[in-house]
Amino acid sequence: MISAKRKEKIEDILSRKQPTLKVMLDNVSNSQNLSAIIRSCDGVGVLDIYYSTREDLDLKVHKTITQGTHRWMNKERIDSEKKIDFLKTKQQEGFQVVATHLSEKSISFSKINYTKPTILVMGNEKDGISQEVINIADHLVIIPMRGMAQSLNVSVATALILYEAERQLELKGCYDTPQLSIEHREKVMKEWTYRDTIRNRSKGRIFY
Repeated sequence: MISAKRKEKIEDILSRKQPTLKVMLDNVSNSQNLSAIIRSCDGVGVLDIYYSTREDLDLKVHKTITQGTHRWMNKERIDSEKKIDFLKTKQQEGFQVVATHLSEKSISFSKINYTKPTILVMGNEKDGISQEVINIADHLVIIPMRGMAQSLNVSVATALILYEAERQLELKGCYDTPQLSIEHREKVMKEWTYRDTIRNRSKGRIFY
């Protein structure tokens, strides 16, 4: 059981979640980067984050980095052999796949319309996006760099792109009206309140 104040806060968070903006990390290997990206995702109202690893192993979440934000998102690992089918399914559902990749066809990340259903794919810290993802991406984007380095840390790059998406969604008024259906909000609310109650009990307290 949670307090009325805690329930109200969770409902407020849910009212600002953006189900049409999702993030996928392709062959991510650094759990610290994953954790930092989770925190950025929470900051702009992303509900779902997916990731794949070459070894198909779960990555640890660093609570000191996420500051608890991982508890208010859906995190799912996608098997490497299934990631392309997963992205194609999202495309069939109406999502545009926007992948970061440096090439002649790439455009600035700020030129993408993120008010359309979007799944943002960020690459491995060392090798970037895998070729099979590049092949099916609807848009390849870059973050313009004016110095010697050609790229930013993946967690920083993700945050920059997400906040451009947040800017566009804010202008459209997507944070003013709940984007999740009533049924979806109720489902997530039950999951979150149950998780919150279990967490509090494990710490020897029930109410906030």
